Order: sequence, then C-alpha cells, then structure tokens
Amino acid sequence: MSGEPRLQVRGLVKRFGGLVAVNGIDLDIRPGEILGLIGPNGSGKSTVMKLIMGIERPDAGAVRLDGVDLAGRPPHRIARSGIGIVFQHSRPLHRQTVLENIKLALLPDSLLRLAAAPGVDERARAIAERVGLGAVMHRHPSTLPFADLRRMEMAKAIARDPRVVLVDEPFAGLTGGEVAAFSELIRGFRAEGRAVLLVDHNVKSVAALVDRVLAMYLGERIAEGTADEVMRDETVRRVYLGGKIEAVAQRAAAAASAPLLELDEVSVLYGKAQALDKVSLRVHEGEFVSIVGLNGAGKTTLFNAVSGLVPHNGAIRYAGKSLAGMTAGAIARAGIAQCPETRELFGDMSVRENLDLGGQHLPRQSRARQLDWLLELFPILKERASQMARTLSGGEQQMLAIARALMMQPKLLILDEPTLGLAPVILELLSKALERLRQSTDITVLLGEQNVTFALPHADRVYLLEHARMLWEGPPARFAEEMGTGYL
Repeated sequence: MSGEPRLQVRGLVKRFGGLVAVNGIDLDIRPGEILGLIGPNGSGKSTVMKLIMGIERPDAGAVRLDGVDLAGRPPHRIARSGIGIVFQHSRPLHRQTVLENIKLALLPDSLLRLAAAPGVDERARAIAERVGLGAVMHRHPSTLPFADLRRMEMAKAIARDPRVVLVDEPFAGLTGGEVAAFSELIRGFRAEGRAVLLVDHNVKSVAALVDRVLAMYLGERIAEGTADEVMRDETVRRVYLGGKIEAVAQRAAAAASAPLLELDEVSVLYGKAQALDKVSLRVHEGEFVSIVGLNGAGKTTLFNAVSGLVPHNGAIRYAGKSLAGMTAGAIARAGIAQCPETRELFGDMSVRENLDLGGQHLPRQSRARQLDWLLELFPILKERASQMARTLSGGEQQMLAIARALMMQPKLLILDEPTLGLAPVILELLSKALERLRQSTDITVLLGEQNVTFALPHADRVYLLEHARMLWEGPPARFAEEMGTGYL
C-alpha cells in the first residue's frame, strides 16, 4: 500500500439547496487498501460515493484516479475509466439469467462497438465463479436468496476489472455467516490490488475488514485513522453514542405481572433481506424499556412490526392477545401509539390541528383534558398553537409528534429515535418531559435509540439490537459496565 494513491479526493463539496451535504472531504486510497467510511444517517457517506461515481455532480473539488481528475464526468465515463460500484439495492434484469446479467455488464458501451468482444461468455463464467455464483449462474434472479443477489451486484461491479471498487452497505440484510463470506470477497478485491471504499452501518464488520477508517458527521470529516483509533475517538463516540456511557441507578422494577407486550422469535424480511431475525422481548406494564442499537440494527422494523405496519413471522402479543391479523388502525385503537423517527406531521396544519387529529376519537371533555395536560407537559406547543407545523424547529416538531401520539391516551407509547438531530438544549427539555411522564402517569414506554446516554437514564431495562438480532438484555447499570467499551 505504499506509493501514490490510486483514488485521491480533494475538497469535495455538494449542496442541495441550502443544505451542505458534503463539505470539503479529502480522502486517499492506495492500491490494495480498504478504506471504511462510517457515520450516522445523514452524515453524507452515500453522497460521497455518488460524487465519486458521477451519479451526483460536485459543486467543488477533485476526484482523481491515478492522477486524472474525473470530477463531474458522467457515470458511464467514470466506469470506463476504472471505477466500479456495488449498489446497496439490487436491480437485476429478471428475465435474464445470472450469467446473462453479468454478460450485459461486460458489453461495450459504445454505439460504434455493438458486438461483444470474443471470450465474453468465458469471462462472465469466471466472474460468477469468483463471487460464489457458479452453481446458480443459469437461474433467474427472482429464484435467488438475498445474499446471492448481493453477489450478483458484486459480479457486475468487477466485470470491467476496475482499479477502484466502491461498496455501499454490503452487509445490510445479511446473516452473520453471510457477512463473513462477503468480508472474504471484499478482502479478495484487496488481494487483487484494487482500492476499495466501503460504506456500512455495521461498524464492527467494517472495523474487522478495513485498513483505515474515515468518520463523517453532517457532511464533514471528524476523525481518520485505524479502526481502533477512530472508534476510541471522543468525537466519534459522542456522535454515535451521544456522549460518555455512565452507570445510572436502576429504577424500581415494574410489578411482577404478565407482560403488556411480548415478542417471540419475530422475524421480518424486506424482499429477501433479513431485517429482523427471531427477536424476542418483554415489556411489563409501567416499565420504560430502551432498545439501543446503531442505525440499521432493526429498531424501526421492530416497532413497525408491533404497530402492524410490516408483515412478520413469529408471535406478537399485547395484553395477552395476539396482534396477528389486526390492522395498524385497530392496533392503535387498542392502545399502542407509535411516534415515528420521521415524525410524519401534517406540515400545512397548525400545532393545534395536529393535536386534535391525535385525539379525534376521544369524547370532547376527555380530549380537552388531555390537550390541557399535554400543553402543560410541552409549554412551547401552547405558544405555537396556531403556527403551521412545518415552520417549527426540529425540536418543536419532535415535541409535537410525541404530544400527538399521547393525545391518543395510549397504554404503550413507542418512541423511535426521538433525539435524532436535536440540539443539546432540546434534549434536556425532552428528557425532563419524559421524566414527568413517568412520574405522573402509569404509561408504558418502549424507546428505540442510538443515543445511549439519552436511553439509559430513562430505562428500567435495556435491550441491545445488533444486525437484526437481539444480543443482550439487562439493567442500565450493567449495560454501562459490560457494553460501554464494546457498543461500537
């Protein structure tokens, strides 16, 4: 890995309107080197890949391949120059076999050369064998498992023998064994002398594979070095964890009783991607339970399964009754309210109108009492009652989203990443509101968070969800002791 960089990026900038998605990113990758690009959702990782590949046009900066600046060229010219990309989502031609899909990637892209070069069939077969598709090369994509579809994307990416390979989220939706197999494939790229840029939410898998790591946040570089150095960096830990993990006094446990919510070996597939893998948990009435995990671990999928928004295998029971066959609306009316990560407010309706929608099923007097209580819990919403929801700040929108869910008077409140993108002063207000909610009501809360330092103080028990599987359960203090150094 000595010598000049094969891929050199300097001062890369991309703006979408007033949003600076990528701000002055520099990176070097040498032949036979794997660079891991990490960061929470919205950091700009995928945008960097698209800028290098020409899918997005940079506003400033250079992308040099062996000294030649390719910035701003169209994707097909960049691919012809020697950069290949493995996309996260497979989009094969379903009427063609695996072998035919690979052969298409080998065809010339010039109208002056309509005929395939001699040896294309032999070359396509060799590539299929190289990525582990030799036994299924004559099958159609619709008959393949998810992992083989990902292998086919790798085969298409290396069809033109690129000098640089960009790999976007290679481990998403894979089982542990499949992650190991894909890691070997990517190591093979390095052994062949290719430069590899790897983006994935599975930080541990990235760390075990790469030579160096570059961490991004809000479009900017925040750390670079070996995987161990970057994961111990205080700024990186603060971005991923929300700060230092500290032990907190465990709160009094909920009375021993039948669980309000039970999940037994719940699995969810998105197409052929495994989003949840036999997840089980228990939430007792009156408990605050936190599910922690990095982006992409499966928290939102778990909540959507409970709320009836995605089909699942396994059993989900609420108050002793199965939720199987119930619509999302029926589940909500039964007492489960979810505040989604994306908030889903009606932007052109006022704060008051959004709240009224949440409580529209309540009798008039009950609705008025609930509204008064919520405006006391979130005083800023009282000041903004007539303001359009889209004009609120991010923190105010989050409070409105939680208040609207609470207007339903749920027995179980599901909060999905409520701290996402919020300033520290807003986090403090939100934390105080949750504490008041706990002290003044008997509501049960299931909280999903990447920000561990927010999740632990509000938890009776903690679950750790990693790569679609539940790996750990226990009290907050034990989590801090056992998982504080290993969470990333």
